[in-house]
Amino acid sequence: MTDRAAVSPRDAILDRIRAALADRPAPVPIPRDYETALPGSVDLAARFVERVDDYRATVERASAEELPKVIASILAAHVAHRVAAPAGAPGGWFDATDAERVADAPPLSHAELDLLDGTITGCAVAIAETGTIVLDAGPDQGRRVLSLLPDLHVCVVRLDQVVGTVPEALARLDPGRPQTWISGPSATSDLELQRVEGVHGPRRLAVILVAG
Repeated sequence: MTDRAAVSPRDAILDRIRAALADRPAPVPIPRDYETALPGSVDLAARFVERVDDYRATVERASAEELPKVIASILAAHVAHRVAAPAGAPGGWFDATDAERVADAPPLSHAELDLLDGTITGCAVAIAETGTIVLDAGPDQGRRVLSLLPDLHVCVVRLDQVVGTVPEALARLDPGRPQTWISGPSATSDLELQRVEGVHGPRRLAVILVAG
């Protein structure tokens, strides 16, 4: 006879769960043969630009040579004079602008970040089908907070970082790294279905797609 006093509450709960599942039906096979990539005929760059634009973010295309001037134009349009940058951000990004590059080294405090006009980062991967950019704290992306506190986020995306679908993006990402998935400016419609931007992160998102 089992000594009830020797059975822990945890074991008792698990025993009841096992008993309740004793007559469950056999597992149903889950199909995994769905498509994980877009057709080869899809222009990934054009699809990405279209989807980013749908989110009320701005997106511009530039060559590597044009990038500093495009960055300068975006910062000027947003009146961004002091901009946070990860330690690994290329110095050339600021070659054509008068905006001050504020390095996150040593790490800026939340109060210091909140006083800045914006931030600029790279990304780990971008998804054409959803218009999503993913950051994973790489050298040109820095800490997660850099892309969350300043009101303006300028994100540089290389053309070779754009994939078609979420499964393709997951295949490129390291699951052990911190990830931030961004689809447009931060927004919510929780309150009376009225869209409010800037609640959980930057109110303004400017994406630059760089070829070459």
